[in-house]
Amino acid sequence: MPKSEQPAHTGSGAFFERRYWVDVQHPRQTATELMHYIQCHVPDFSPDLLAEFEKSKGDSPCLRVEDEFRIKILGPWNGDVRVTEVGANHFELVTLENHPEAGHIQFSLHPHPSLPDTVHFEIHSWARSRDGLVAFTYDTLGMGKKVQQQTWETFCQRVASYAGGLQLGPVHVETVKQDDSETKVTHDA
Repeated sequence: MPKSEQPAHTGSGAFFERRYWVDVQHPRQTATELMHYIQCHVPDFSPDLLAEFEKSKGDSPCLRVEDEFRIKILGPWNGDVRVTEVGANHFELVTLENHPEAGHIQFSLHPHPSLPDTVHFEIHSWARSRDGLVAFTYDTLGMGKKVQQQTWETFCQRVASYAGGLQLGPVHVETVKQDDSETKVTHDA
């Protein structure tokens, strides 16, 4: 029996919107060509020691809607995700039952809106913790947050490296945390 999706509203604790992005000038391929390669090699862009992606449903090496991945995450954080969208310049994953987070994440690659011959790669997530224990260890203690941030920063760096060309600055990280009392925006890098 397939696992149920675990949307953000079913989670616990604060709601987090996170963005990780990098810009690369003079890439070897177009944004669409690069995204197609990423969609066919997702595990190669994730650091195995932090988050190892293993396809558990789907026959094609390239992403298809309804494909699923089992992610072995450093520590007690393993979880499954399902592919819900695949387009020429993006794909989206949703967390499944028992994943440490409840929500979804989108990966996109587009020509930069103002810089010529430059691509913009972004990972954008919307999520809450699965339950109170995960919320405490993730947000209060910061244990899961560090692993997650390093995973997605490395993913962005590997995309930039594969793209070739010139990486314009470090990977940027923005977090918007919303809870009952406040909204807080933080920027790293």
